[in-house]
Amino acid sequence: MSSLTAFRRRSLVALAGTAALTLALAGCSSTGGDDLSLDGIIVGTTDPVTSLDPAGSYDNGSFAVQNQVFPFLFNSPYGSPDVEPDIAVSGEFTTPTEFTVVLKDGLTFANGNALTASDVKFTFDRVIGIGDGNGPSSLLGNLDSVEAVDDTTVVFTLKAANDQTFEQVLSSPAGPIVDEEVFSATEITDPADIVEGNAFAGQYSITDYTQNELIQYEVNPNYDGVLGAAKTDSITTTFFADETSLKLAVQQGDVDVAFRSLSPTDVADLRTDDNVTVWDGPGGEIRYIVFNFNTQPYGAETAEADPAKALAVRQAMADVIDRAEVAEQVYNDTFTPLFSYVPSGLTGSNEALKSLYGDGNGGPDVERATARLADAGVTTPVVLNLQYSPDHYGSSSDDEYAAYASQLKETGLFTVNLQSTLWDTYSSERRTGAYPLYQLGWFPDYSDADNYLTPFFAPSPGEDGTLEPGGFLKNGYEDTAVDALLQQQLVEADDDTRKALIGQIQDAVATQLSTLPLLQGAGVAVTGTGIQGADDTLDASFKFRYAALSRG
Repeated sequence: MSSLTAFRRRSLVALAGTAALTLALAGCSSTGGDDLSLDGIIVGTTDPVTSLDPAGSYDNGSFAVQNQVFPFLFNSPYGSPDVEPDIAVSGEFTTPTEFTVVLKDGLTFANGNALTASDVKFTFDRVIGIGDGNGPSSLLGNLDSVEAVDDTTVVFTLKAANDQTFEQVLSSPAGPIVDEEVFSATEITDPADIVEGNAFAGQYSITDYTQNELIQYEVNPNYDGVLGAAKTDSITTTFFADETSLKLAVQQGDVDVAFRSLSPTDVADLRTDDNVTVWDGPGGEIRYIVFNFNTQPYGAETAEADPAKALAVRQAMADVIDRAEVAEQVYNDTFTPLFSYVPSGLTGSNEALKSLYGDGNGGPDVERATARLADAGVTTPVVLNLQYSPDHYGSSSDDEYAAYASQLKETGLFTVNLQSTLWDTYSSERRTGAYPLYQLGWFPDYSDADNYLTPFFAPSPGEDGTLEPGGFLKNGYEDTAVDALLQQQLVEADDDTRKALIGQIQDAVATQLSTLPLLQGAGVAVTGTGIQGADDTLDASFKFRYAALSRG
């Protein structure tokens, strides 16, 4: 396929915890140790860091650190999912395949080294050249070359023209700008060398770093980007082995902020504490069931293959699943019901599934499901083989999928064989068609609606390079009309027209149900006396910025 979707291939991001963003702020002074500043803020987390070097990581824990200390050409300002120039003055297509970025004058790293177009070219060349297995090079699949025209001008030449997501890619894990005088061009750079070289140009610099134990941040006065100056001079991050230890640290005042992750039960307990306030905001993580179009009931490779009956089964499941019950009873509302393929908070999101299924208002409707199956000639009960991973998406997955199985069986329309497999095996077996219906989750690379559409529904290259249907899911879904819409929205420069196209894609897939969207992770902040700015951390960019926090 000579189209932009050919380049939209990525690995599934490993997710830990219960929501896209969960943090709890204790209303106590910082008392975590004699070496920690009482004037700063202490952050606790269970989210491990793979690499401080952006070329060697593609995970939430690493990106959370990198967001504090590296600048981007484009970034999302507080409160918006859309991006603006960060350390750039401008960025625009000067030809259909050339995206030209002009940097601000006089940029420097915290070590005093000039930050120029040469550093930008070096940054993207090394991500692609190193091609680390844990790195974000797949996000740059549409990038052909980078040219530093002069000290402040960079030209990105793209393989496919008019890529309307490229600004967002520049804000993604592939986008942190690094110092070519400190980082290696050919290898992942050791964190000790990065810290010693003070090779930072974001809102903070790192002054002390012990991987997955402690990080000390100090404000970088040289940062000149869209986010503005940090509100707190000093931040300390400490790492915890498990959710229980993190919650205990919050309760005892050993940390001011607990960020990724607290269990739903922990969050529910904190909601009952009169000394704290719970804040809820949008989150980018979604949970869904994947239908394998070949092996699901009446799938293309089954003995009773029948596309109309297969569709009726998918739609009847959508009629009877009660998302609100699971969100409340399993996740204590740290997740919210999801009725769209693009989550709430992103430009172009709609709730296409809400009126199409169940009672038309988000609730289940068994009668509607019964009629749907009968009209298609489906004999009930339909046997569903439903698979999930008990370890990858948190311990609550057991209760979540037990709830779905119970809801389906109670209708009398389905028999459910519920099975679980640990992620190491699950992640490979689900690609082979072994699971007719199965659990997956997704956290975006960047906050653009396309990141929830093209990777799922457009054909993507297989291991031999030939295109296979069903995106990274490899589930056999294909629709030429949807493919055309995906192509069109990727190159549509008019915002309103592109938004309408994104809506059309969601409407079309909602009738077909390649996947069944279930839940969206909510951003949760619990604040106590003296900590301010939590509402700014819960914005639609899905990035957590320490610089928004302050002690009142």
